[in-house]
Amino acid sequence: MSTIWGKVPIALGYKQLLEVERGWRDMKQVLDLRPVYHRLEERIRAHVILCWLALLLIRITETTTGQTWTQTRRELDRLHLGTFTGPAGTFRQLTELTKTQRNLLAKLGIPAPKKIVEASTTPR
Repeated sequence: MSTIWGKVPIALGYKQLLEVERGWRDMKQVLDLRPVYHRLEERIRAHVILCWLALLLIRITETTTGQTWTQTRRELDRLHLGTFTGPAGTFRQLTELTKTQRNLLAKLGIPAPKKIVEASTTPR
């Protein structure tokens, strides 16, 4: 038994290393990070912090929803905003939320958006 328990900290450390490596890989791929050439130290720091915050939001979303970022983004990308114009005016309307989209928003604590986003009448 002692040999098994002696290896647990090593396994946990290795798992954490894998998570850190996954984080850097995701920052380059999922966030579509490309080389940015900053000269001022404050801009470099700001860039790194923004990338870290984006990755943090991705991890929180994955942990909260139980889905990968790619799955969540693909589902929410199906939500569209249409603009409709007629003789009475113009309005902007969101597509109907799917059950999966509603569940994702609920898990994340985000209220469902209004169906009609904006409406304006044409002056007569």
